[in-house]
Amino acid sequence: MTDDAGSDVRVRKGYAARAEEYAQLFGDIDQMDADDRERIARWAEGIDGPLLDAGCGPGHWTAFLAGRGHAAEGIDLVPEFISLATARYPGVPYRVASLAEADLQEGSLRGVLAWYSLIHASPDELPSLLAAVRSALEDGGALLLGFFDGPDGEPFPHAVTTAHYWSVDGMSALLEESGFSVIDRETRVPTGARPHASISAVAV
Repeated sequence: MTDDAGSDVRVRKGYAARAEEYAQLFGDIDQMDADDRERIARWAEGIDGPLLDAGCGPGHWTAFLAGRGHAAEGIDLVPEFISLATARYPGVPYRVASLAEADLQEGSLRGVLAWYSLIHASPDELPSLLAAVRSALEDGGALLLGFFDGPDGEPFPHAVTTAHYWSVDGMSALLEESGFSVIDRETRVPTGARPHASISAVAV
């Protein structure tokens, strides 16, 4: 579910082969961590305008936001995920696109959710993706980013394809270099899972 041409083919193939399995394991909002639901709901509360769920997977977070009254759209580069999302949540807009090639008008969004959708981007690729997010957001627009907490840029063998850790300090620095101001950060270690981190930021 990454959004860079350098990794698109590898990631698309990896998730396409396991889309049904992934959706069964992680494709329902009730399967998500309660802290994640609270975090995303609280982040979106103050946003009035179009939201993009970048790398939406099987569409559950997009539908969660739409169900709370937000004008949310989901994009993903994996066609199988978009087919599943459209079937599961027929009233929510989804389309096949990568963040870098989504034809998003500059300053057209009030918010972008990138919840574990940039984890497969290499350290060389990530800055351009953050720049694409910044371009799509209007000044003052909000970003919520979820990722695996760990040594900056260190690769690890994710179940689908190689992913990368980032520390909150390292990711915060990348965001600030990309035109964001960090609002808040959180880390925790879910039971039986890798360390989690998220950062809320605004476009400046």
